[in-house]
Amino acid sequence: MKLSKYKACICEGAAEAAVIDILVDHELLIFSRSEMLEEKVIRCRNAKTFESRYLRKGFDQQISIIRILDSRRENFCLSKAYEHKVSVINVITAPEIEMLIIHNEGMYEKFKGSKKKPSEFCKSELKMHEVKSYDFVKDYFSDPEKLVEAIKTYRRIAKIPQGEYTLSDLLK
Repeated sequence: MKLSKYKACICEGAAEAAVIDILVDHELLIFSRSEMLEEKVIRCRNAKTFESRYLRKGFDQQISIIRILDSRRENFCLSKAYEHKVSVINVITAPEIEMLIIHNEGMYEKFKGSKKKPSEFCKSELKMHEVKSYDFVKDYFSDPEKLVEAIKTYRRIAKIPQGEYTLSDLLK
């Protein structure tokens, strides 16, 4: 994965933003906060909105947009004026970012047999009702080593389509 000097890290949800904040704050990613647009995670899923908010500032170099999302089908179509200035890298967390908690809890086998979505499994089986909230995820993975291990476990166990990026590809 080749990244440009400037990086926009766009997260789909609060849990994804918490994961990226933990990793970047502990210098565990292949980029630093100082390289990120506005030095923060951006919560903006719409390409046109992103374009008007961030790209009209006149960057002299290429920008890498790193999108952290759970959908493989969600498009991010920028206008032709920006296509040559931007590279979009999708980092897929399918089925959901909550899989990291399931792996960390050692509950993957039980989850597989449950037929529940990861977030529902976390709520019903693990009694973690705030599993999608930024503060819960930030607190839950307050030990970044646990988060890194969960990301690596997910990578080992998940069936990742060839050419698809996951959070493990962003780790140093």
